[in-house]
Amino acid sequence: MQTILGSGGIIGTLLAQELRTYTNKIRLVSRAPKAINPKDEIFTANLLNLEEVQQALEGSKIAYLTVGLPYKTKIWQAFWPKIMSNVIQACTEQNVKLVFFDNVYMYDPNYLGHMTETTPIRPVSKKGIIRAKVADMVLEAISKGDLQALIARSADFYGPNTPLKSILTEMVFKPLSKSKNAKWFGNSHSPHSFTYTPDAGKATALLGNTADAFNQVWHLPTAANPPCGKEWIHMIAKEMGVQPGYHVIPKWVFNISELFVPFMKELNEMIYQYEKPYQFDSSKFEKQFFFKPTSYLEGIRRIIKTEYPQMAKHKDDLLFD
Repeated sequence: MQTILGSGGIIGTLLAQELRTYTNKIRLVSRAPKAINPKDEIFTANLLNLEEVQQALEGSKIAYLTVGLPYKTKIWQAFWPKIMSNVIQACTEQNVKLVFFDNVYMYDPNYLGHMTETTPIRPVSKKGIIRAKVADMVLEAISKGDLQALIARSADFYGPNTPLKSILTEMVFKPLSKSKNAKWFGNSHSPHSFTYTPDAGKATALLGNTADAFNQVWHLPTAANPPCGKEWIHMIAKEMGVQPGYHVIPKWVFNISELFVPFMKELNEMIYQYEKPYQFDSSKFEKQFFFKPTSYLEGIRRIIKTEYPQMAKHKDDLLFD
């Protein structure tokens, strides 16, 4: 049995699809789980409740923690450490391997231009401090010999059917699809990596089913040489056949808006990731597994073909798995 804790998001969904390659026993756990594959087992649980986590993992060999909490610092501060503590305890007690799907919020901003698995940890945001704390909880359990686990890190992500958490979806794809101006913030001339979600799902399943991948940190496959903000917008507009109009939202807008709009306050502390080059290096994974990440152009075309088919210029030249 392989169990996905927090199975309701896009990563949990893609992971469930990919795990069919390795097992026909997949358990999906969330507060309102829905089956992805015909034979999936669903289990309703609140990850803040230790007993429910323990029950959810009974009979499991591998657990994947892919939960996505609301994008609010207070919720992260209250919930993430408790969730991680419960999951580590339950996995340790039942000898379940853990795969933690993570992000890069904890990395030192001075090293965003070339992020690897050994990039220094120095969070400068409240959310980054929380992510550093829960990742350290996993690494500490590993170092004590209590737990077999791995951390799979993704850059900002994009892909078909990606929810609100994707900047590219909300600020570029959606406006351009309506022939409106795209938006960017920070520096539109800085390169910015994005991880293609189908690659992330496939790679996370592969890591979980590779014995010698455990007790390590891995960057999930992400194409090299990312476009800058302006280039992302021009590429997407070209594939949609629309004008690449856009405007950059200046920092002062966030500073003022956060006084009135709670989400702007949540986003404001992360703007630094868009003010300088943000390049994510996944060469460790690529070399180990002979994996070629989806190119940015191909990713853009697949998103358009899936979500905006009426605008797709390349309707017949894409092969889907």
